[in-house]
Amino acid sequence: MNMRFLPVGPQCILVELADLDATLALFDALLADPVIGIAEIVPAARTLMVTTTAGVPADKHLAAAIAQREPKAGTVPVARSTETVDIPVIYDGEDLDDISRLMGLSTAEVVAAHQDSLWQVAFCGFAPGFAYMTCGDDRFDLPRRPAPRTKIPAGSVALAGRFCGIYPQETPGGWQLLGRTEVPMFDLSRDPSALLRPGVRAQFVKGQGKSYPVKTPTVIKVSAGLRVIQTAFPILVQDAGRFGQAGQGVSSSGALDLGALRRANRAVGNPANDPALEITLGPVRLRADRSMTLALSGAAQAIVIHPQGRHVIEHGAAFALDANDEVLIDSPAQGMRSYLSIRGGFDIPPVLGSHSTDTLAHIGPAALTSGDAVAPAGRPAFAIADRMTAPDLPAAEDVVVLPVTLGPRTDWFSPEMIARFLEQEWQVTAQSSRVGIRLSGNALSRDGTELPSEGTATGAIQIPHSGQPVLFLADHPLTGGYPVIATVHPKALDLAGQIPPGARIRFVAEDPFAPITLEGRQ
Repeated sequence: MNMRFLPVGPQCILVELADLDATLALFDALLADPVIGIAEIVPAARTLMVTTTAGVPADKHLAAAIAQREPKAGTVPVARSTETVDIPVIYDGEDLDDISRLMGLSTAEVVAAHQDSLWQVAFCGFAPGFAYMTCGDDRFDLPRRPAPRTKIPAGSVALAGRFCGIYPQETPGGWQLLGRTEVPMFDLSRDPSALLRPGVRAQFVKGQGKSYPVKTPTVIKVSAGLRVIQTAFPILVQDAGRFGQAGQGVSSSGALDLGALRRANRAVGNPANDPALEITLGPVRLRADRSMTLALSGAAQAIVIHPQGRHVIEHGAAFALDANDEVLIDSPAQGMRSYLSIRGGFDIPPVLGSHSTDTLAHIGPAALTSGDAVAPAGRPAFAIADRMTAPDLPAAEDVVVLPVTLGPRTDWFSPEMIARFLEQEWQVTAQSSRVGIRLSGNALSRDGTELPSEGTATGAIQIPHSGQPVLFLADHPLTGGYPVIATVHPKALDLAGQIPPGARIRFVAEDPFAPITLEGRQ
């Protein structure tokens, strides 16, 4: 057996293989002969991240079923597409001289070699429309930059680790910049939205490309509805998430506290996973342009302001507003996020099958700020459920204990570093967001070996060069190039999404790290 099974969580496993060809060949085999219980597979440079459906554990039995589908050595991945795309490039990248030195070629020879190669998309990740392309010229196997840039312009053509990629949007990144193109990689007005998808081939040509308009996030503009009068932070639309888009490099996104989202919807008789407004901290002041019934769950409490005075709403309970009534949501003493639902739902169009706003990928409804409004949809609703008990939420001075599964890359760290990770309290910094919680503490270190890009799960704790962990939340990139030392249990993700800056986190693992072994095999 030429594969290794690494734990990610109770419903997620990482399958490590010898190289890209072996990875894609196994991916093909699993698509041709699916394993019952597998929900999604994210292919990467040398791994498959396999997520199971509810109730199906990611254990040795799943590993055995995957191993049974291992192709014979030397199996060539199937061609997924016959499509070839011409991509005009202006070769003026900041790292062109460094690329020339690393390849032992002149800059003109680098450009010629890049154009003479036929590049094929192996997989997508990192950002929507970001395609990892390979070619037959081994000279393009280049290291990442020693220190990543904080900002790389959209359209940048870059090289790293035998791959060529094009940044679809402005983002941080550590690849070597070769040039730039004006052809958009991801456009929601196209179907499919990603120009480069697994199997598609790309031929690079010299010159300036045609400029194409790219569709921006859905802007919510209505004449009457629930209107934002004041908000400290942009208000986002979130539902249970966007699934099945890994082939375009799109992650799931969705509410950071799914339990709170569902409690708010049930309180007004909506389906549990309907979209609601995700409110970060506060204060927020909203006005009803017409009569409506709302519910607020999560961190904050609602106060209704009407001509007769103010009325404090019981936490999580449904409440009615008449036209011109207002609701005030103060910044909570505990927790970070609240979810406001409306009976019959909000009138918001879905994007790629979900109403969620992905802040990293810029997919979904545009954020609501002061002056914006969202209209009720008036869909049929059900009986209002009894108010559900909400869990206690952390305050800024609290220490929050989060259970983790060690893996998949715990063995990239020494026993001393693993102990340091588990024994100390990591402080949540103000730089945290829906993408991830940035932590500060006694830094972790490892050797300088580069990790080929691989799938990352929500809850993954990635260790970048700084040694300061990043706990990935719902808007994290689909793939990443830094080792993940541990992954937060799915049952604790709601709690993680409510941890405010200033609080501290201690990670607890029930079991030591160990690859998943098959019975009778080592």
